[in-house]
Amino acid sequence: MSQDDIDASSAPLIEHLIELRQRLLKAVIAVAIFFVICFIFADKIFNILIIPYQWGAGTSEVRFVYTALQEYFFVQLKIAFFGAVFIAFPVIATQVYKFMAPGLYKNERQAFAPFLIATPILFFMGACLVYFLIMPLATRFFLSQQQIGGEGVATIENLQAVSAYLSLIMTLIFAFGLVFQLPVAITLLAKAGLVSADWLADKRKYAILLTFVAAAVLTPPDPISQIGLAVPTLLLYEISIRMARIVEKRRAEAELEEAEASDSTEISET
Repeated sequence: MSQDDIDASSAPLIEHLIELRQRLLKAVIAVAIFFVICFIFADKIFNILIIPYQWGAGTSEVRFVYTALQEYFFVQLKIAFFGAVFIAFPVIATQVYKFMAPGLYKNERQAFAPFLIATPILFFMGACLVYFLIMPLATRFFLSQQQIGGEGVATIENLQAVSAYLSLIMTLIFAFGLVFQLPVAITLLAKAGLVSADWLADKRKYAILLTFVAAAVLTPPDPISQIGLAVPTLLLYEISIRMARIVEKRRAEAELEEAEASDSTEISET
């Protein structure tokens, strides 16, 4: 290979790297802007996040503490970053799509675009499940462990730290949000031909086992949170099998149409 050929082949790579840098810069700027906005309203966002705790406790008069001077400041930073990434996700996904789109065929772009829409919607559904159901139930369960003191009995009272509560609810939101991406992931694998609906159905018993293991690892050690994650995951797995069957059916129809078109072309040529 001559030096001219090497220079010619390196030019497109440099162009792609420049475009990648521009896309990343736009995504980072979007996250930074929303980070500043969320940090300004971090206290209000935290008050929204504690509403499930209030529901579980059965009262709006709840008390949180922080034991280090800088603890609540870092909590606000985490809230700002969490909110910024969540709000800026459409911008991030759009930049990813625009970077990949030139390398895709038209039908591939049309097939890929719905997944960009489905991903944040499914994540939001998982977050809503945590906010409106799992977190209040988990809070009620954990608070039931308190103990009223008396003669010969110690008083055991929950006094929630802001950092511990934020860590718990963020972990649950991320865990459920990621699990709710299961139909998207499996549908993409089915489109790529890496999995089939029959194979997924055959491995259902292993999926059930892995689901409960994952629920035990990703959620707090209480049966409510674990079952709350496991049951939707299994339902999403069944939905994924149906989606894989739809993908296979459409692929078979496309191959049949292509074969018929090829046969008609051969007949017209003869």
